[in-house]
Amino acid sequence: MIFPQDYKYVGISDRVPEVGDPIYFSTRFIIIKNETRESYQIYAVESSGEGLIRIITSMELLADQDEITVLDELLESCNIGILVEVAERLCLNQINTVILTGTDRHTTFVHMPDASKLFEIEVIDITPPSPPWLTSAVRRLHAAGVWSRLPVRFTEKILDLRQFEDANTMFPCTSSGLKGRYLDRATTAPDETLLVGCDISLQIFNLKFPNKLKEHTNTCPLSRELHTPTKPFITRCCQSERTGPINLNGVPGMVVHWGASEYDVIEAVKNLYNNCNSEKEEF
Repeated sequence: MIFPQDYKYVGISDRVPEVGDPIYFSTRFIIIKNETRESYQIYAVESSGEGLIRIITSMELLADQDEITVLDELLESCNIGILVEVAERLCLNQINTVILTGTDRHTTFVHMPDASKLFEIEVIDITPPSPPWLTSAVRRLHAAGVWSRLPVRFTEKILDLRQFEDANTMFPCTSSGLKGRYLDRATTAPDETLLVGCDISLQIFNLKFPNKLKEHTNTCPLSRELHTPTKPFITRCCQSERTGPINLNGVPGMVVHWGASEYDVIEAVKNLYNNCNSEKEEF
């Protein structure tokens, strides 16, 4: 996969230059636009010399006319993860390259896009509410481009507590709207109570209703009872001392507090990426 790190490395011309021609010093690739045929070619270019204008020393055809398509939509030209995923969906049959224009009107391209090369982060969250807050925050922030220079993509694992709804099930709080009993409102508990909540919920239940618990389902993502992560992940926990970097069964992750802000999520994703890619240039 070739995706120029910055659009400043991409030039546009209406003719194919030759070795020995002058070229702007930062140009690494040239998009040739044939206005008559409404077609494109893309070349990789090397140059030598000093100063703003240098001399072309070699050219290599990366993609020919029948291998290129143009995305008819303006996107953030620096949002690497989203652009790669969009480009990959457009590469069908002989098409292997997508030309993209950003909202700032700068043009770049993705050659042989491969979303599997992106750093995948699993967002582990709990519903209700729907959508869960962390999941919603990551979606909004990713679309806004706050991690635009990071080659990341996100998948979601949402743990749905509605599967436990029952007359004998007790949930932590009434705000969930789940069908059952609520620990923050209950004054009594049946002998057959199933508690669905985290470690803190269990402690409170045992203080309020000793010897009344039949079973406890731990919903905290860090307990791994409902889901065991298999890839780098981000999740939430209500215990402040458990926030920050974590490793579950050899899988790295980041934990933000249940009351985290969008800024906390931004930093957590950046830190997770940098921790897992320490040999690469940090964001």
